[in-house]
Amino acid sequence: MMNQLWNKFKRALGGETGTPPDLEATLHKLRAKTPAPVFWLLGKTQSGKTSLIRYLTGADDAVIGSGFRACTRTSRMYQFPTADAPLLSFLDTRGVDEPGYDPTEDVAHFHDSSHVVMVTVKATDFAQGTVRTALKHIRAARPQRPVVLVITCLHETFPRQPHPQPYPFAALGQNPHQPLTELPGAGTLPRELLICIDEHRRLFAGMFEACVPIDFTQPGDGFADPHYGGECLKETLLHLLPIAYRQTLLQFHEATQTLQEIHLRHALPVILSYTALAGTAGAVPIPLADVVVLMGIQARMAYQLAQIYGQPLNAQRFREIVAAVGAGIAARTAWRQLTKFIPGVGSVVGAAAAAASTYALGRALCAYFETIHAGHVPSAELLRTVYQDEFRIAEKQWKDRQSTVAFSNGAPE
Repeated sequence: MMNQLWNKFKRALGGETGTPPDLEATLHKLRAKTPAPVFWLLGKTQSGKTSLIRYLTGADDAVIGSGFRACTRTSRMYQFPTADAPLLSFLDTRGVDEPGYDPTEDVAHFHDSSHVVMVTVKATDFAQGTVRTALKHIRAARPQRPVVLVITCLHETFPRQPHPQPYPFAALGQNPHQPLTELPGAGTLPRELLICIDEHRRLFAGMFEACVPIDFTQPGDGFADPHYGGECLKETLLHLLPIAYRQTLLQFHEATQTLQEIHLRHALPVILSYTALAGTAGAVPIPLADVVVLMGIQARMAYQLAQIYGQPLNAQRFREIVAAVGAGIAARTAWRQLTKFIPGVGSVVGAAAAAASTYALGRALCAYFETIHAGHVPSAELLRTVYQDEFRIAEKQWKDRQSTVAFSNGAPE
């Protein structure tokens, strides 16, 4: 049933247009003003690379996983929030922990594009031979590119104990070889943790400019700070990035908000134009006469909004949106058709309902695509709430507008 509805929806599109030229120009200017830092992640599977991306972007695991795109035989790239207008990019080298991995192709491909290499190693995992071999090739190709040794999963060295507070390793971000005995509160730090950090610094000696021990945990793990060492990591990256790219990271959230505002500014005229068409179609007093037309109007609007946000409307997204707001659309469509049997009333109610449902659907689509841009999975509750709230507002405004028009047309000159 859903596939049939999706196929009808696609057939209703016909003659769709792409991204508005002015939006494309705006995005081009935004990309030029905010260069996107590219972080090359090098580490074994389960060493914490996805957790780093999640922390730096705020994106969900599901979005990160589906957002990766292969770029060489052994590496892939994740661009956030979209490949069309990335603010941060992450290269993930897969298979680096497998014997026989040859970094030659990756080095050639990413020689000029990556700005910082982040090597992730679990605190208790010292079998890093293949990672070190790959890093030697990467470093030899471009020695001036900074490398951050990120030691993860610290709590595995002191099970059932709280994190040392305050965070004691900030100095290693700019002086990675500082003796651990000179760190604040060194005498109270877990001995096993210090041994592990020192061993990793020894294993990677001469191959990194900064060392940042971190421990990103789940809320249910019982630690007070689930992003232990995260702020130190950000400060270290800011220190190592070129100035232009450093500014992007500093203004990351502001740039994301700007991107959303640009999209909405282009989306609202589209929504309003299709809302007007839907209201005109809904005013036809013959029951069921406007259903197919209204579907075509809303389909065209959905397609153009998807193009504006750079998020093609595929079958999966269609199902997610329909599942969230489809019941509301169906119920209001049925009510609208019933009112058309009432002479005089049906046209006004039908027009208001058609216009309001189209406007509400457009705003729900914007909320959906904005949530995707922010790196999150849109919830059905969010879409339902947006749809219902916008429907009530739009229906009242449309009825008020229709009443005003009717009064003006009947008023004496």
